[in-house]
Amino acid sequence: METSADECSLERTDLADYAARSTMSRGRKHQESFRDNRPAFERDRDRIIHCTAFRRLEYKTQVFVNHEGDYYRTRLTHSLEVAQIGKAIARRLRLNEELTEALALAHDLGHTPFGHTGEEVLSRLMEGFGGFEHNIQSFRVIDELEERYPGFNGLNLSWEVREGILKHSTPYDRPTGLLGEFLPGIVPTLEAQIINFADEIAYNNHDIDDGLKSGYITFDQLQQVDLWREAFNGIRAAYPNLDPERQKFQTISALIGLLIKDLTATTLANLRELRIASLDDVRRVNRQLVAFSPEITEQNCALKRFLFENLYRHYKVERMRVKAERYLSRLFESFIKHPTLLPRKYQHKMELLGRERVVCDYVAGMTDRFALDEFKRLFEPYERV
Repeated sequence: METSADECSLERTDLADYAARSTMSRGRKHQESFRDNRPAFERDRDRIIHCTAFRRLEYKTQVFVNHEGDYYRTRLTHSLEVAQIGKAIARRLRLNEELTEALALAHDLGHTPFGHTGEEVLSRLMEGFGGFEHNIQSFRVIDELEERYPGFNGLNLSWEVREGILKHSTPYDRPTGLLGEFLPGIVPTLEAQIINFADEIAYNNHDIDDGLKSGYITFDQLQQVDLWREAFNGIRAAYPNLDPERQKFQTISALIGLLIKDLTATTLANLRELRIASLDDVRRVNRQLVAFSPEITEQNCALKRFLFENLYRHYKVERMRVKAERYLSRLFESFIKHPTLLPRKYQHKMELLGRERVVCDYVAGMTDRFALDEFKRLFEPYERV
């Protein structure tokens, strides 16, 4: 799996010694000839942006279901925010921004409709049939399910992007399975490690924004959270007459900046302490080098607990979660019992992949809107099919 010199001729020259480089990539699964000389990771990012699964993220949700309002975040806007935060961190560490961006834009491609509720439902329904896990599904999207190129399925992305997707790790996503060719038990590139934190910074802060907008959480409640209170009081001192809406936006901006600054400083200190001078050193040391300071780690955990208790378990969010469980469970069970309800394209895959896996792929690929419409088409007698 060699990467051609021509493909990498535009590689940046100002990267740190420990950054991942297209010129040093382990290459692609399938050999291709290219029409231009973009670096490998830039090409990967572009392929992700143009794929079907990426467009579907526009109608897949985070906390609020798509029909609840145009303002609330979706998986698409979340992925863009992760990319922006990830690139900001990568730039400060002189890491590969294109690899960071590719991983940010791809990390949720395999996500289900209705947020983590959808993942929990499919995980339960696929017990005994290979299970369901969001990272593995994202990997299957980019390695198998996208059908765009002659001669192979998938997007044929670089080894480092594929590794980073499988090893993405947050409280909701744990690297597991399919790791055989991707150095099991070994940490991924620093760029991939960045995404774990950029993902968390993005969803914590945009969930604050969405939670305040919905009225499910309040400014007074947030004053209990040290991280928020410090940023909020700083903005209030600098702009005492600012209206609440602008104060919210400025506080969230300050909080993101504070987290990026702490993460960058702590990571640089770790790299210096362990004398990391190459990507090989990152693998050899084999520990999470991208990190918050202990103080910010503790405060960030407190923020996450606040959001879990006050937003993610708000009774209105819980009501939608229960409805989403019912929608997806009934859809899945109906397709399993009557596979001829599926489009022919999916029926033809059953002999190779098995009925349960094909149904799972079909349901996982749905947007919130499509899942709701499909439910109506199947279960409401006067709905056109």
